[in-house]
Amino acid sequence: MTRFKSLSVVTAGLLLAGVAHASALEQFKSFVSSTKAAKGEFTQRQVKSTNGETPKISNAASGSFVFARPGKFIWTYSKPYEQVLQADGDQLFIFDKDLNQVTVKKLGDALGSSPAAILFGSNDLEKNFTLSEGGTRDGMEWLKAVPKAKDTSFEQINIGLRNGLPEAMELKDSFGQTSVLKLSKIEKNPALSATSFKFVIPKGADVFNN
Repeated sequence: MTRFKSLSVVTAGLLLAGVAHASALEQFKSFVSSTKAAKGEFTQRQVKSTNGETPKISNAASGSFVFARPGKFIWTYSKPYEQVLQADGDQLFIFDKDLNQVTVKKLGDALGSSPAAILFGSNDLEKNFTLSEGGTRDGMEWLKAVPKAKDTSFEQINIGLRNGLPEAMELKDSFGQTSVLKLSKIEKNPALSATSFKFVIPKGADVFNN
């Protein structure tokens, strides 16, 4: 029994080592193909740099997320303000708790070349993004994703991976601003009910359709 246990530990170690040394693209494709749903926590900072000045870093926002492919997710900001972005596969609901206001948008093709598609879209990422290796930094292998569509507000998205999981994202827009996301406590393929992503309009909320 001890021999078999030791062998299983060694095998698991070799598999983990293989994932750790895999390229960013290999790790990401493996994550996408093996992950139909996931949940976790995040922190987000905005970094703005103009005219060669020292970058200005905003205070961190934080919260949690859960997603199920394709196109279903709940992205919840808990600090410094409460806001929920929720998609049921057809529509996107943006709920501002302080204003008790809900904005409803068609999900449509807008998800295709957006940062949300990286985690929440279909498995066919190369249809909407040009993917390439971004080197090693901060102990992670980085993947560079450039949207193929010309009308997206993002110029480039970098994804940092370690041990087969995305741990960081850098979203660079055309205005010289970068959103830096740190992902943690990721749980792959959690049990989700059929109604997990059904959005219920809060009582008394103002609703705007865009």
